[in-house]
Amino acid sequence: MKLKDAIQTLKKERKERKFTQTVDVIINLKNIDTKKPENKFSLDVALPHGSGKNVKVCLISDTLKDALTKGDMEDIAKNKKKAKDLSKEYDFFACEPPLMPVVGKLLGRYLAPKGKMPQVLPPNADQAALVEKLSRSVRVRIRDSPTIHTRVAKEDMDNDKIEENVRTVIETVKKRLPKGENQIKNIMLKLTMSQPIKVDVN
Repeated sequence: MKLKDAIQTLKKERKERKFTQTVDVIINLKNIDTKKPENKFSLDVALPHGSGKNVKVCLISDTLKDALTKGDMEDIAKNKKKAKDLSKEYDFFACEPPLMPVVGKLLGRYLAPKGKMPQVLPPNADQAALVEKLSRSVRVRIRDSPTIHTRVAKEDMDNDKIEENVRTVIETVKKRLPKGENQIKNIMLKLTMSQPIKVDVN
């Protein structure tokens, strides 16, 4: 089914829920050994229209206002619960280069398993622009299973915007895979509580 038709079908056949469902894309891969470290990855993909989720971004810096400082991290690292809570509270992290080793040492054990190690915050970067970009982003990961599953929108978003978001994720994954689209077995689209629909994105 064409992507546009799949989106329409999901909306047409959806059952009323007490919450707004997300639209998820599932990319099943083939001919890829996920036991090899080079085949695992975690990407932050900025969607053209955002995912509809209220995304929280944490900046790590000793110079920027309202950022998490080195001293803050040292205090948090002393309390395992606080460190775990931090990793759950924020969706994305961005860190100034000098503090990256500190993050790895103090918080890496909590952030890395969730694929939340910080992006590098370049010197003189436009702080507002970076936060805005990350607020539109979703995380795309390959770990131990040859399947990528991520939200791309909310069900009440415009169909064309949902389609653009889906295509952005798919194209990003194609570029990251060693053999591109030849390693994509199939692509599915679903709502939170619906059955997946196989889509043809060509």
